[in-house]
Amino acid sequence: MSGDGSGITLRRDGPVAILTLNRPERRNALDMAAIAGLRDCCAEIEAAEGLRAVILTGTGRAFCAGGDIAAWSALDAETFGRRWIRDGHDAFDALARLRLPVIAVLNGHALGGGLELAACADLRIAETHVKLGQPEPGLGIVPGWSGTQRAVRRFGAQIVRRMVLFGEIFTAEEALAHGLVDLVVETGTGLDAAREVAQAVIARAPCATTISKMMINAAEGEERERVLDALAGTAAAGSAELAEGLAAFREKRKPKFT
Repeated sequence: MSGDGSGITLRRDGPVAILTLNRPERRNALDMAAIAGLRDCCAEIEAAEGLRAVILTGTGRAFCAGGDIAAWSALDAETFGRRWIRDGHDAFDALARLRLPVIAVLNGHALGGGLELAACADLRIAETHVKLGQPEPGLGIVPGWSGTQRAVRRFGAQIVRRMVLFGEIFTAEEALAHGLVDLVVETGTGLDAAREVAQAVIARAPCATTISKMMINAAEGEERERVLDALAGTAAAGSAELAEGLAAFREKRKPKFT
């Protein structure tokens, strides 16, 4: 579908969108261009017709090393908060709020921003060699891309405390036991496993799946207002009342609602 040199590529495999972090020389760490590319790719996925699922992964043996230290360490405090954190939130929120189920393939370590990125997915598949954690306070910084918010909602507060406050790093099997990932597979097989999961999504009713994801997101505190407005608007837009109201407007008469 697209790939503009941002370090994020998007291609279509039938009804499945493959979203790939493509900065292997930096272990797929995110810089400002990659963050913008992620946001733009999410907008393209949202607008595309016929897609049913999204697979998120990284090039090579890396998933995502988080924020590129070389990119953010040189920023002044104002720019760091105004651009780096806020732009990152915009991109991560766009991923978490896609109408399609998102399957993350952790084919390498997911640390810091990498784990925050994985938390945006609806299901996480980890290869056996992967480690997960949120080591930011060890660098003198805090998790900035919802690592203390969305991560708590999706994984639970105590496991996030153990990673953020005490610096625990978990293996794939430990992450599975703690609910950080949903499936552990052999190294090199994560993408194949994700394709199988995507086929299970495709076999289900598309409209019901989309609405169900929106409702789950709302229950979790993810974009609650937008979800309620979208569902209400959809119901109203399909009603006979709207058809009568529009007809009355065009004919310059009072509507006759029954």
